[in-house]
Amino acid sequence: MTAPKQIVVLDGHPDPDTHHLCHALAARYAEGASGAGHKANLLRIADLDFPVLQKPSDFQDQPTPTALEPARDLILAADHVVLVYPLWLGTLPAYTKAFLEQIFHYDTAFEKGPDNAWPKGKMNGKSARIIVTMGMPALVYRFWYGAHSLKSLERNIFRFIGFAPVRSTLFGMVEQANEKTVSGWLKKMEDLGRKSA
Repeated sequence: MTAPKQIVVLDGHPDPDTHHLCHALAARYAEGASGAGHKANLLRIADLDFPVLQKPSDFQDQPTPTALEPARDLILAADHVVLVYPLWLGTLPAYTKAFLEQIFHYDTAFEKGPDNAWPKGKMNGKSARIIVTMGMPALVYRFWYGAHSLKSLERNIFRFIGFAPVRSTLFGMVEQANEKTVSGWLKKMEDLGRKSA
């Protein structure tokens, strides 16, 4: 078994209704991690109230909203971060993206280089897993559409600010999934949580 880790599981479905698959996947990952001795914190973005950034100056000059300071601090202290979200219009739901914009404020996620040179990410030493649910087959999204939004999230946000490695898991055809299939997905999440992978 790996050494115990500090893990943050971000349940990125913006609807608080408990029936969504994302909620179950996130909870099962956290349960698996806790059961293996890791310190797992589950954060439901749907339960948080925060403003949406509208100006570049808000991203660069304003502090993290008070309501999100506990989430920010947990992510800064984490060894491993998991983000679970549904694919909406080919990408993250807007509220989930707004959460990331608020959490990864310039002063939180970056170190300014000398003389305003290219900034460096502050999240070095942390790993991440991105879990996406979708209505289409996962292979169609990954290979026909090139998983474009997932790759952008991995490369242009997570890796850019220092996360490595960044892994992904896709669950497709979720509306058609039967009980046996969903049970298998939940077992997979529990196994990943135990391994903190």
